[in-house]
Amino acid sequence: MITLELTYLIGLALSFFGFLFAAGKLFLAQVDRRQSERDDRQEEQTKALLKQMGQQADSVNHQLAQQAESVHRLERDFLKFQGDLPLAYVRREDYMRNQTVIEAKLDAVALKIENIQLRAHR
Repeated sequence: MITLELTYLIGLALSFFGFLFAAGKLFLAQVDRRQSERDDRQEEQTKALLKQMGQQADSVNHQLAQQAESVHRLERDFLKFQGDLPLAYVRREDYMRNQTVIEAKLDAVALKIENIQLRAHR
């Protein structure tokens, strides 16, 4: 009878430990499944974020290219302006000097004409 009770207790203990083992295995499988799902979600979010960042980088690169082209065009126009500037602009000092030379020549011509007129009247 003692052997029967002992066998019964051992069987009960083995069943209990088997139940605990099965419950632990199910619990760990569920934890593993949830961990895998969370990893998959994070991976999808990371891919979406990388895609979005790639699009933003492409947009920034496009804007930089446009700005570089704009700066290049502005620089080219400015160099053209610098080349054309001496043809269209005369400094005040240069204008005054040229005007003084012209007026001096006109005064010399007027003096010669006046001298010729005085000689003609004599």
